[in-house]
Parts: sequence; structure tokens; C-alpha cells
Amino acid sequence: MNELFEQVTLGKLDLPNRLVMAPMTRSRAVGGLVTDLTAEYYAQRAGAGLIITEGTQPSVIGQGYIDTPGLHAREQAEAWRRVTDAVHERGGRIFVQLMHSGRVGHPCLYPDGALPVAPSAIASGGQIYTHDGMLDHPTPRPMTLDDIASTVEDFVTAATYAMEAGFDGVELHAANGYLLHQFLCGSANARSDAYGGSVENRIRFAVEVAQAVSDAIGPERVGMRISPANGNNGIDERDSADVYPALMRALAPYELAYVHVMEFGSREITKLVRAAWPGTLILNPHATGQEAKVTPEAATAVLREGLCDAVSLATLWLANPDLPERIRAGGPYNEADPSTFYGGGHRGYTDYPTVAAR
Repeated sequence: MNELFEQVTLGKLDLPNRLVMAPMTRSRAVGGLVTDLTAEYYAQRAGAGLIITEGTQPSVIGQGYIDTPGLHAREQAEAWRRVTDAVHERGGRIFVQLMHSGRVGHPCLYPDGALPVAPSAIASGGQIYTHDGMLDHPTPRPMTLDDIASTVEDFVTAATYAMEAGFDGVELHAANGYLLHQFLCGSANARSDAYGGSVENRIRFAVEVAQAVSDAIGPERVGMRISPANGNNGIDERDSADVYPALMRALAPYELAYVHVMEFGSREITKLVRAAWPGTLILNPHATGQEAKVTPEAATAVLREGLCDAVSLATLWLANPDLPERIRAGGPYNEADPSTFYGGGHRGYTDYPTVAAR
């Protein structure tokens, strides 16, 4: 039997297969609220061993893009409840990804035009798409110690709302150049206090968030996503081989449900993380080959190599709501339409056909 269809334990969940739906921003939550269309989208993909939602801001100041969902108010939790109910009715399991964007934000997203916050006053060098065109990310406001403490509490509050909303757990986004990743990386973190400088100091914030959220909802309901050496959003990470094994060792005592590695072309760092992390590991493998696409065959290969316990895929899930059935049948696979990735309605969201519908 294909290794992708073996059962695996994640926290206290017994997953029926090792196929994980990776988090993908879709920008269809106007006003920060998910909709019935969101519920349909995720329910269609309930055949995944685990669904991890799109990045969801744990606070107003944590938002990084237009029309992304939040989980810092009861109204938002109530909206998400429709999603979790729909997924569970189809027999699925779903974690919400809590994503604070840090410096990858803009005053146009926040009340009174506030600046985004970050470990240091270092701009990402990138831009944000808005309905009025592209805008530069500004230089962020460096976080005070009080800001850091309150942001930890924001993650706890969001995780508590996630439980009220019926999620099976939360994933803490410490990847892709967002806030937790910014603290990990020396090019974004020039602090001289207990949260900057040494590797031990730079991992401190991520560990404190993981500990606080685990204390609040149980470590078996908490995962963390990392992306060693990923240069997204202005990150220049040159000591990944030191940072991530240290982070894994620091997180190990909390017995999180999983660590989720978004691989960025460095298989050797993946191996270092695998060796340092004693728990369940989900791998989003990097693409290889001329087409630069992660295939089901590549997903099976990393399981056979023992690099991970489950494999997350992204675009394949986006375009193929019945992905497990298609993998079992050897395809064919729908091609994703990039023009519909962000924003819009049902087109390119809930209208991809299943094999049964052909």
C-alpha cells in the first residue's frame, strides 16, 4: 500500500492517511470573517488526513494582507464554527494556522494608520497588494517588552477562540518571514535584549508563544510551522543549521502535536530538524525537476526516506478537492488557475471538479 495512505498519530488524533492540506492564503474573508463558501471549500477537502487553514491573524495588528480571516473576536470564532462543523460532518480534522505578519503589513490595514510591529525597525523591502495598487511595506515599529508579552497573550486568546470554534488544534506560523520567523532571523532581528543576538535569545519568543498556547489548550493541540533558510519577505537567514536544531531542542519538552517544515531547497537542514525533533514531523517538500511541482510521487519518496511522518501539499489540494482518490487512481489532476488564487468568489475556489463529477 502507498505510504501516503497509512494511518499516523498526531497529538491525540489518529489520522486516516498521511496527506496534509498545507495552509494557503485565499483572501476571501472580507472584514476578517470567513463565509459559507469557506466552509464549502474546506469541507470539500475533508479527505485529507489533516487540513491546516490559511493564515489567520491573532490580532488586528497581526494582519498582513487584505481580506484575510481573523480569530481575535467572538464574531470571528462563530464564523469559523461553520467551517469546522462542515469539515467534521465529512469526517475531517482541521487545525487553524495562527499567523502574525509582523513587519509584513501596512498602516492601511490597521485602525488609525498604526505601523506594523516587528522585532526591530528593519523594513522587509517588499510590498503589499491593496485595492488601490501596490504599496511599500513601511519601516515597522520595534516591539517593546510589553508588546512582546501582549502578543504572546494575543496568540493565547486566538487559540482559545479556536477551541470555541471547534478546531482540532492550532498551528503557530513561524515561517515565511512573518513575525515569529522575524525574531528567529538575525537580518530582521537586531535587538540587544533577551530576544536578540544569540541563537538562544532569538528563539525565545517562538518558544514562549508555544509554551503559553500549549498551557492554554494542551500541547497535543499545538503545532508549529518553520521554513529554514527561506528568503521570503526579505529574510536573509544564514545560520539556519544552528537556529532550527536549537529551536527543536527547546520545544521538545512541551511535546507539541507536530512540527511542520516548509522545505526551501535544503534537504540537509530538513535532516538536522528531523534528528533534533523527537515528535511527529510534517514535511512540505521542496519542488524539484523542470516543472518545479511537488508530485504525489515526491511525497511518497520523503516518507519512504524516513524524513517525516506526514506530507503536506498545497496547490494539488487547491485544484483537487478529492486528492486522495486521484492519487489512488494515479490521476489525472486538475491544473490550478493562478488568476483565482487570491480574492474573488467561487470560481477557482469551490468549483474544481472531482473525478466522480467528470
